[in-house]
Amino acid sequence: MSWLRALMLLCLIVWIGGIIFFAFVLAPTVFTVLPSNELAGNVVNPSLTRLHWIGVGAAVIFLFCSLLHNRLKHAQLRLFSSGHVLMLIMLVLTLISQLSVIPRMQSLRSSMGVIDNVSPSDTRRIEFNRLHVWSTELESGVLLLGLGVVVLTARRFSA
Repeated sequence: MSWLRALMLLCLIVWIGGIIFFAFVLAPTVFTVLPSNELAGNVVNPSLTRLHWIGVGAAVIFLFCSLLHNRLKHAQLRLFSSGHVLMLIMLVLTLISQLSVIPRMQSLRSSMGVIDNVSPSDTRRIEFNRLHVWSTELESGVLLLGLGVVVLTARRFSA
């Protein structure tokens, strides 16, 4: 059963660590170093997509291993915990971002051409910026919930 715990922890490390790296290292660096927002977006967008799919995979593996661990260790009728609920919310938020928000942002970027040449008062640019705020808030929510899962998982394994 220690391999189940190790796999669960690895899933949390990869996903939460990826979000932290993306938000505090990758995105700020490319928007500072690259000469245009267009180029930076061309790096950030596929990186975020990969991070989202890594998160989806991590959530599925975490939930499977956690439920199996509960079943083997406790043989309880109540297999679902608050950590599972938080993980499911993280999964849903990630899928909303990846399947709804990001495609709409990509569509707007395509219609605008080079985003740096589009007026800030253009309705497409305003909508893009609004969706960017949503994307950031969704990712922040996933990070905060993930930190909650880390705490709950640490508490669970220390008991």
